[in-house]
Amino acid sequence: MTWFSHTDDVIDRPTIEELVQRTLTDAQERLNIEAYERVLLLPPDITRAHAGVGWITEHFYKLLDAQGAEVHVIPTLGQHVPHTPEVNQWMFGSIPEERIHAHDWKNGVTHLGTIPAEFVAEQTGGVVDWEIPVDINTMTVTEQWDLIINIGHVVPHEVLGYANHNKNYLIGLGGKRTLGASHMASAVYGIENNLGNLLTPVRRCFNWAEDELLGDLTDVYFQVVMDYDDNQQLVHTGVFVGDDLDTYLDAAKLSREQNITVFDEPVDKVVAVMQADEFHATWVANKAVYRTRMAIADGGELLIIAPGVVRFGEQPEVDDLIRKYGYLSQAEVIKLYETEPDMQDIPHGTAHLVHGSAEGRFTITYAPGGLSKEEVESVGYQWADLDQTLQRYDPAVMTDGWNTMPDGERVFYISTPSAGLWATREKLGDRQNA
Repeated sequence: MTWFSHTDDVIDRPTIEELVQRTLTDAQERLNIEAYERVLLLPPDITRAHAGVGWITEHFYKLLDAQGAEVHVIPTLGQHVPHTPEVNQWMFGSIPEERIHAHDWKNGVTHLGTIPAEFVAEQTGGVVDWEIPVDINTMTVTEQWDLIINIGHVVPHEVLGYANHNKNYLIGLGGKRTLGASHMASAVYGIENNLGNLLTPVRRCFNWAEDELLGDLTDVYFQVVMDYDDNQQLVHTGVFVGDDLDTYLDAAKLSREQNITVFDEPVDKVVAVMQADEFHATWVANKAVYRTRMAIADGGELLIIAPGVVRFGEQPEVDDLIRKYGYLSQAEVIKLYETEPDMQDIPHGTAHLVHGSAEGRFTITYAPGGLSKEEVESVGYQWADLDQTLQRYDPAVMTDGWNTMPDGERVFYISTPSAGLWATREKLGDRQNA
C-alpha cells in the first residue's frame, strides 16, 4: 500500500520539502534502516526537469548529507545523451558533480534475468512473442545501498501508460536489450493502445520483473503529479510515497483525472512547444506527437515549435536509423524489421519510427532550431521556419487551449505536451474508468 500521499490544488515547495523529510523518516522505520550510510537517488533526466525533480533530488541530497550519508545520483537517462556538468548544475543545483553518474546503457549494465516470452505473449494478446532480457545499471544492482530513492513525475506515457515507478529501473537504467525488446513490444502492440492505460502489457511485464528480479532492492518511490493552475502554470498537485504497485496506481489515477484533456470532436490543428532547454532531438521532442495524436483529426496538422532541436536521435546510431528510413507506419516498420539488420540491432530506435509516425492520418510540421528543411522533409515531416512560426504563434501571447489568430485561424495550443495527454472521447474509450 502507499505509505502516504498529499494532494491539493497547489502543493508549494516548502510542503514538498517536508514530505521529502517524512519519506526519509518513514523509510528508516518501515524498512528497518539503522542509519543512512550509502543512499542512491534515481531522478529523471533533463527532459522532465519542468516537474521540479531536480530541486527535489537536491533536497534529498542535502538532508542525507547532513546526516553524514554518502549519497550518489544516477539520472535515469535510458539511452538519452548524458548530462554535461553544466546541465547537472542547472538541474541538481549544489549536488557535487563527482556524485552524479551517467548511465551507460551499452556497457554499464548487469543481466538479472529474463521476462519469459510466454508471459510477454500472454500480456500482449499474442501479438508479441519474444522474451525481454532484464539488464540494469551495474552500480544500482551490485553495490550496497541502505536505500534507493526513485524520484519522478507520473504523467501519461506512450509505452507504459503512465511514466515513472519501475520505469526508472527498466527503461531509465535499462540496457540495450531491455530497451529494445520492450520498446518494440510497445510499438507492435500499438502506441494508442498504451496511452492513458494504467496497466499496459509492457507495464505488466515490468511489474513481473520488479517482483521477480528486483525484489532484493531496498527502495522507495517518491512520485509527483502536476496540473495547470488558473494562471496556466504547471503546479504540483500530488505527492505519492511508497514501495509497491499501489503507490504507482494511486499516482496514475490522479494523473488520469488531471492530465487528460478530452475532446468530443477531433482537432484540426494543434500547435505545441517543446522547450529549448530540455528537448534537443526529435527522439524526445516527439512527445508532442505521442501525446496529441489521439486528438488530431484525419487530414489535420500538428505544428511543433522546437527551438532546441538540432538532431533526430539521441545517439548517433539512432540518428542514422531515423535519417535512413524516416518515420513510417507500423505496418511498414514491422515488415522492414523482419529483414533489415540495422533495425534488428537497435529495436528501440525502430520502435521510435512507429511512435513518431502519423500513420498517414495527419501532417506533422516541425519548426526546429537546428535542422534544415531538407533534413526534416527527408524523414517524412514538413518544415516551417522557426522565426516566422514564433512570430505567428508567439508563446508569450498564446494561451493553453483554443486560440483564434488575427486572420481567423483557430488552433489548439499546448505549452508543455510532455505534461499530459490529449484525445477524443471515442479514442479513449473506457480507459478513464478502468
